[in-house]
Amino acid sequence: MELDELKEKHGLPEEVVDVLNQEGIEELYPPQAKAVRKGILEGENLIMAIPTAAGKTLVAELCMLKSILDHAGKCLYTVPLRALASEKYEEFKRKYEPIGVSVGIATGDYDVSGSELAEYDILVATSEKVDSLLRHRAKWLAEMTTVCVFDEIHLIDDPKRGPTLEVLAARLRQLNPELQILGLSATISNSEEIADWLDARHLKSDWRPVPLKEGVYFRGKIIFEDLTEKEIEASASEEVSKIALDTIEHGGGQVLVFVSTRNSTEAAARRVAGEIGDRLSSEEKDQLKEVAQEVENALGESTETCRKLGRYVRKGVAFHHAGLHYRQRSSIEDAFRKNLIKVICATPTLAAGVNLPSQRTVIRDYKRYSPPYGMQPIPVLEYKQQAGRAGRPDYDDHGEAVLISNSVEEKELLLDEYVRAEPERIKSKLASEPAIRTHVLGSIAAGYVDSLEAMIEFVRQTFFAYQFSTEDVSSTVEKVLDFLEEEEMISAEGRWLSATKFGSKVSQLYIDPLSGVKIREGLEKSKEREPTELGLLHTICSTPDMDTLYLRKREDSDLDVFVSDHAEAEKFLLDPLDPRRYPEKYEFYLAEVKTAKMLQDWINEQPEEQIHERYGVGAGDIRRKVGTAEWLLYGAYELSKLLEAEEAITPLRTLRQRVRYGIRRELLDLASLRGIGRVRARSLYKAGYEGKEDLREANVGELTRVSHIGKRTARSVIKQVQN
Repeated sequence: MELDELKEKHGLPEEVVDVLNQEGIEELYPPQAKAVRKGILEGENLIMAIPTAAGKTLVAELCMLKSILDHAGKCLYTVPLRALASEKYEEFKRKYEPIGVSVGIATGDYDVSGSELAEYDILVATSEKVDSLLRHRAKWLAEMTTVCVFDEIHLIDDPKRGPTLEVLAARLRQLNPELQILGLSATISNSEEIADWLDARHLKSDWRPVPLKEGVYFRGKIIFEDLTEKEIEASASEEVSKIALDTIEHGGGQVLVFVSTRNSTEAAARRVAGEIGDRLSSEEKDQLKEVAQEVENALGESTETCRKLGRYVRKGVAFHHAGLHYRQRSSIEDAFRKNLIKVICATPTLAAGVNLPSQRTVIRDYKRYSPPYGMQPIPVLEYKQQAGRAGRPDYDDHGEAVLISNSVEEKELLLDEYVRAEPERIKSKLASEPAIRTHVLGSIAAGYVDSLEAMIEFVRQTFFAYQFSTEDVSSTVEKVLDFLEEEEMISAEGRWLSATKFGSKVSQLYIDPLSGVKIREGLEKSKEREPTELGLLHTICSTPDMDTLYLRKREDSDLDVFVSDHAEAEKFLLDPLDPRRYPEKYEFYLAEVKTAKMLQDWINEQPEEQIHERYGVGAGDIRRKVGTAEWLLYGAYELSKLLEAEEAITPLRTLRQRVRYGIRRELLDLASLRGIGRVRARSLYKAGYEGKEDLREANVGELTRVSHIGKRTARSVIKQVQN
């Protein structure tokens, strides 16, 4: 379908056609044309299950732009990850703001109503952020929105994100029955079921702009699904390096390698780097040197992981996992898009994140450790997500996804169980009690339901009720209501339900009701004993919202000694857990303590390398824990005011800022300057600049003599303190 037909037959505005022409788009891909014929430009709901790079996002863009330009509509584009939100925001802003379409982004700050977001024509947001806005009674969001796009809608199946995505879709439809919904995914086997639930039309296609060949590597050959074979003749010491070297030497391609653990990404990157580093051009080596310097200096203080990553990047290879700082991941991704980095060895999280196509995708590990069961095969859906990254538009005539086998039997198993297999059926995960209690309280506190009958009626609109039955979840709902009433978060008068001040605040803070109970317990204890920094940190680490650190070998005994020490025990607000009474919970308790101690080291300015070695965490892990801790400390601060826990109010306010920057108290003023982190703030302090006032008389020359302060940073500091 050519763009002129879109304009003449389907009313696509002229300015949109002009933008698409500037992007080099002259006609639609077949699945995109089918979506138009199914009525997406006339307001029809649609669930679209088509491969990666087949043009799902453009379909959503056409739908949103027609609504905006023809009907003054407002559009919501929801994504599962902040990184994906940033990517879509930048893309939409670049393409459509020149034609007068305003684009906004919302991913954090859950305790705000966000009324200023209503001014944007397209709002890109995470599902959690939209859910939070609705909990703040932001009915304007649903009432004003004409089109809502759910990107990666298959994540309804995800135990963590799925319930929020599912409840959000049901809530938006409840508040705005006229809302047009588009659900996008590359891998749904039962997409017809989701379409039927959402009263949507359905489009499923295997068409790709770059065809994908899936196969299994065994003894020097790739055996594809159709049983054709390809020889891998590169000379390298092991399979992944051979396939990577072959890709680079026989087509100038790039490779994504998926392995099961972080340590495996680093080991695989080391081996591949040793094979391909000498095959880079001098120009590539010069550019990669700059990228290496970026990843080495991303933290302000270099760690062994930073230096190791820099060494591999210089050779055109990188590892990529959640333990890296987001700046490091971003630098790696940008260099890969520019074809500077030839191979990325990654954990599976990359497959669900930003758009990084490669000529070949190698799935080295099809098993992953899953406690308490040991090594288990990954889902077919996860494999298909990884395989779908193969094939670079404008570069390759086809992409190749390759599993690795070590025997004839394993080769046949991989062909049957993965290459030729269909992804698993998507199932609702709403029935879990933690998910239900969060959304039940949110529904009551925001005024969307006011009785058990209304709550059950809303549950009937969910995907869970569609797939199973309302009765299957109604008993859990009643159990949760009993819990919420017992914990004084809701009150029941006859058949009517309403939220208490405590329940409303917990819901608006966007924390699990059980987290609210734990924090309240700690705050009540703060009225009896001094709220130490470790006590407050442990309180928030005891909540289900904090993803605690794992215990490594022999750590449990060290932590047991620590919490058994009477002097240390007095620093805690929550009573220590007795291992004799609760042996099954004791390991989780020690994990809470470990996480609190890691955060305490962070705010006392322990070097990141030391924190990494002591706790087994990377820079990315630290930032995620810090982000969660800051959010929970803010929640505790707000609850301390509500509960009149006067002794905790000031310590919580200060502790939150210290956690944000990873600093001791004396650096708070300096660290609040943009571009000044914990390392630079300490350097300035040591040089005699104890606060902003001390910096007012400084000049660029003086500041650049301070360790870690360059000219750009010095100019920025001077500009900030003089304004």
